[in-house]
Amino acid sequence: MLMLALRGIRLRWVTFVGSFVALVLGVGLIAATGLALAATFDAPERGPERFAAAPVVVRADGVLRVDTPTGTRTAPLDRPGPVPPGLAAQLASLGRTVEDRSFPVDVMDPHPGQDGGARVGHPWSVAAAAPYRLATGRAPAAPGEVVVTTGSGGPRLRTGDRVRVRTPAGSEARTVVGTVAGRGFEDAVFLTDDEAARISPDIDALVVHADATAVRAALGPDSGMDVLTGHDRRHADPDPDRDARALVSVNALLGTAAGITLFVSAAVVASTFSYAVAQRRREFGLLRTAGATPGQIRRTVLAESVLVGVAASAAGTLLGAQGAPLLVRRMTEAGLAPSWFALGDPSWPLHTAFWTGVSVATAAALVSCHRAGRTAPTEALREAAVDSRVMPVSRWAAAVLVLLLGLGLPALALATDPGDLLGRKSYVTRPMILIVGCALLAPVLVRPVGRLLTWLPARLPGATGVLVRENTAAGVRRTAAVAAPVLITVALAASLTGTVATLEEARATEARTATTADFVVTSGHEGRPLAPAFLERVRNIDGAVVSASRSTAVTVLEENTALVSSEARAVDPARLAAVAELPVTAGRLADLDDDAIVVNEEWLTTRVGDRVTVWLGDGRERSLRIAAVLATGTGDNGVYVTPRNAGGADVDRIDVEVAPDGDRHAVAAALNTAAADTGTRVATRAAWLAPTAPGPDDHTRTGLRMILGIALLSTATALANTLVMATSGRGRDLAVLRLSGATVPQVLRLVVAEAVAAVGVGAVLGGVVAAVNLLVVRCALALLGVTSAVVVPWAMLGLVVAAAALLAAGSAVLPALSALRTRPVELAGSRE
Repeated sequence: MLMLALRGIRLRWVTFVGSFVALVLGVGLIAATGLALAATFDAPERGPERFAAAPVVVRADGVLRVDTPTGTRTAPLDRPGPVPPGLAAQLASLGRTVEDRSFPVDVMDPHPGQDGGARVGHPWSVAAAAPYRLATGRAPAAPGEVVVTTGSGGPRLRTGDRVRVRTPAGSEARTVVGTVAGRGFEDAVFLTDDEAARISPDIDALVVHADATAVRAALGPDSGMDVLTGHDRRHADPDPDRDARALVSVNALLGTAAGITLFVSAAVVASTFSYAVAQRRREFGLLRTAGATPGQIRRTVLAESVLVGVAASAAGTLLGAQGAPLLVRRMTEAGLAPSWFALGDPSWPLHTAFWTGVSVATAAALVSCHRAGRTAPTEALREAAVDSRVMPVSRWAAAVLVLLLGLGLPALALATDPGDLLGRKSYVTRPMILIVGCALLAPVLVRPVGRLLTWLPARLPGATGVLVRENTAAGVRRTAAVAAPVLITVALAASLTGTVATLEEARATEARTATTADFVVTSGHEGRPLAPAFLERVRNIDGAVVSASRSTAVTVLEENTALVSSEARAVDPARLAAVAELPVTAGRLADLDDDAIVVNEEWLTTRVGDRVTVWLGDGRERSLRIAAVLATGTGDNGVYVTPRNAGGADVDRIDVEVAPDGDRHAVAAALNTAAADTGTRVATRAAWLAPTAPGPDDHTRTGLRMILGIALLSTATALANTLVMATSGRGRDLAVLRLSGATVPQVLRLVVAEAVAAVGVGAVLGGVVAAVNLLVVRCALALLGVTSAVVVPWAMLGLVVAAAALLAAGSAVLPALSALRTRPVELAGSRE
């Protein structure tokens, strides 16, 4: 049996080369993504940065704790409190202490042609905790003196430079008296301890040179403070969770890529194997006539597939091992992974990829070999190549079940939780189910779709259009095998890119609707508050309605089991209506006061007038009345409270509306003048909304292009192989055309037209799948209260279909040219 399988592979290598290459690519991509995915699980723990040389660090624990019937639940606070001065004085009795304060600083570069840099300020005494060491100059000893970090890509400052430094206390000229080498995690400016305390009185963290056990004993169990030592000191770093968030994003991207690669590889290999078996009907009929049993036929086909699968999986594993470093490098260069991300040395992804490839080949063969075993001896006597019964009952049943699943799950989600359909897991996996169902029905759908596409060409002068129509209908299996890779490519490309673009357009529509102010003012750096001096000047501008707001968070206990935090904005309700039009579904925004809250429809309690217990950003518990309810939308319609419930947050955004009797140019000039003095960013409404518009360069689209590139590579291989295999087996058909009087160019035009028609069938079926998916997204958005148009990626679809048509034409012409070199009489009488 093994020798028979080997001879079959050798004699019919054209039949297996496409499956081999597709499987090599699929296994290689799974291995590469698996190795990168394993690196996210085994990423080395990064040690503390800000306090790497500090023995003990004391800071507010920043954790909300709520007792419930099922135990204590915890959630991070949006704004942890400072270290109380009394507590700092108490710990000073145990040993030397150093108070750390952090505040925003902007440094204006004195050198022409360079911009200033956004930095963070600290007292000089805490520099040793990193540790920072002087590279040039000396430590700051008097007001107006600073030490700066260098080598971080910001403005190049030198000892002796006079710079203008902006802090929350104002802007003034200072002298750089020293520099320290940057450590990569921040750009710092160090001032004297007294000046830092004047600018930022709160103690953010306290370095204690004492035994950690003694520090914990002095604090007691209910102090609300964290005592950090060893690796735990990383929790006191700026944004300590950034590495974890980065790894989660990388994990999701690679997991999606691996899943799509597996799906595409399995689909194209199964399609190729199925068509290869269909082409060998007469061969199997001869074997049956010679006495071979159905079981022997099945085992032969299975053995061939396993041999191809083992060889392809081994080659793919080697390819993946070599390609993984390139994948990681490209991801870091594109910003999809952090710069420190690197491969580890686990081998399990290679084993997984190898056995996945073998399993895919075996599973595809099991489906095909069942059909091969049912080949009757009379098939050897068939001369006509017309496909008759192309859909067995089992395939009908599978197709109907898969389609019902693909349509039923979205329908159920629309009825219960429309927001779930907008998640990445949903819009990535949903098209796969419909693709499988449509591919299973392809032999039935090919004839009507093919006749529709060839209706006009068949009525044009000449026989080419008629022949294309009839050959497409007669060779259903051939047309379906060519259409399958195109169906997969078009459906995935249109569904994924269309869904992402539609969601981006929906968010942009929400932003345009919600923001009606003429100007939006921010600090220009995410997470930074606006300078109090700027806020005071803006409030005194004539002819302007000013609405200042704060970014905060509120936490609610849902069903007495889970703490759920929501982003919130603290606003002045009297001025909110002048600068925003929020999608209110119940209640009134005017009813928002210090005893009320505005929620969205995602909250469990959404009845206007009901009271809900929430914890503010600083951990305070409040019982607030629901004043209004907003539509859920795409998830950006958050919670609104008043400044009193902002949890200590500072103003970080100002919306300015020009009053009916105001002068827009005068207001803009006054805003820009105030902004120039305080380093604030003033944007018109159009400029503010521009970043929310769909764009080609964000990380989501970059990752999507990577995923689609993987799919296109596999489907292109399958398309080329199927056409080479199909055209190579039509030598006698082409000879008959030549003997009937057709010239070589006419035959080639016919071959190209048939290939393009098959691509068109796949494009139409893929377009139907994509249309269903985009319709589901549109319905989900409508149910969530968002009225925006569906974005169809016509340019990408045109490019994909054109590329598929060109590839199909080339893959069909080359074997046809090879066949036409033989004299038609010899070719017509040749054996298969």
